[in-house]
Amino acid sequence: MLAVNNIEVIYSSVILVLRGISFEVKPGQVVALLGPNGAGKSTTLKAISGLLVAENGEITRGSVIWNGERIDRASAEDIVRRGIVQVIEGRPLFRHLTVEENLHLGAMVYEGGRHFRRDLERVYEYFPRLKALHRRTSGYLSGGEGQMLVIGRALMAHPRLMMLDEPSLGLAPMLVQEIFEIVHEINTQEQMSVLLVEQNARAALALAHHGYVMEQGRIVLDGPAEQLRQNEDIKEFYLGLNTSGERKSYRDVKHYKRRKRWLG
Repeated sequence: MLAVNNIEVIYSSVILVLRGISFEVKPGQVVALLGPNGAGKSTTLKAISGLLVAENGEITRGSVIWNGERIDRASAEDIVRRGIVQVIEGRPLFRHLTVEENLHLGAMVYEGGRHFRRDLERVYEYFPRLKALHRRTSGYLSGGEGQMLVIGRALMAHPRLMMLDEPSLGLAPMLVQEIFEIVHEINTQEQMSVLLVEQNARAALALAHHGYVMEQGRIVLDGPAEQLRQNEDIKEFYLGLNTSGERKSYRDVKHYKRRKRWLG
């Protein structure tokens, strides 16, 4: 469905951020991109969604293939129409508009919004809280409500691949669990593929089918999510557990040793 092939990304013609990364997302699959801050995870999503140009970035090598066609030179608008929608980090909303008005804007991408009422009820089934708040000005939503709204707005566009950038950022653990359960429900019921960038490795690997670990613009490890959860390096560096299962301070973890580059 999606194949990222050895892409390099440079900002401002001088700053090399992605150094030849390759991965794939299969139909109906949830794929997690893990890694520390600055690894290039968000840049990877923007390279796929066509948003690099807004930040003076460009793909200088490699290709992004979507259903057999190259899209690495396509505009962001064209990529959305093809069925790839990115939910940007930080829950950006039109804060002067109501919840329902924000959802209406998302609906305009899909057949000009002709199915707005039907799609609105579909989103409200996943997010009943949004239905109760449909007249609330979105600038007054809580962090969890705002995250529900940006995901709901993405759903209104009928994506075939939804890319989520740090959906747990700044949220309480109970809200994180609720939102990830809803994403799991969307993936299961609609067979919608999901590419997830997430600092919360435990939550991401519980949701994902497959995971990739990034460092300094490269993929350094990948495998089925269950294998990654059991990998000692992942447990130590990302989950804060030592080999006996006891929790460690992240300050005690000096570096990520990468005992195995690829998982068999």
